[in-house]
Amino acid sequence: MKLRIRQNSVRLRLKRSEVDQIASGKSITEETHFPGSVLTYRLDVSDDSKVSASFSEGKLVIRLPISELTQWAQTEQVSIVAEQALEDSGTLSLLIEKDFSCLAPGHHRPDEDDEDTFPHPNADSADAC
Repeated sequence: MKLRIRQNSVRLRLKRSEVDQIASGKSITEETHFPGSVLTYRLDVSDDSKVSASFSEGKLVIRLPISELTQWAQTEQVSIVAEQALEDSGTLSLLIEKDFSCLAPGHHRPDEDDEDTFPHPNADSADAC
């Protein structure tokens, strides 16, 4: 699971096995280690009606409603998009999406590969990643 954070926006990209894992009701957890600290991010299934996120003590948790998760996992739907109101006004944008294979050979980072990714929908066109 890849995590991207930019301002009030959080995006997760999941490979096929991770989509299968979360669709079976199992959480996905990743950690990024820093000197003296660890950032943990987790994707959970919930009975809630909306996608939601929380952050406390170095732990980011995003919860997906089972109803949205099931449709997304079992179809060609690419992403789940949500917004969450923030206490100080404003919103937090949440995007959970399927991770596609890269169209440009060698375009990804050396420690990443395209194994277990979803086939890119533009694989027959000349578009790049």
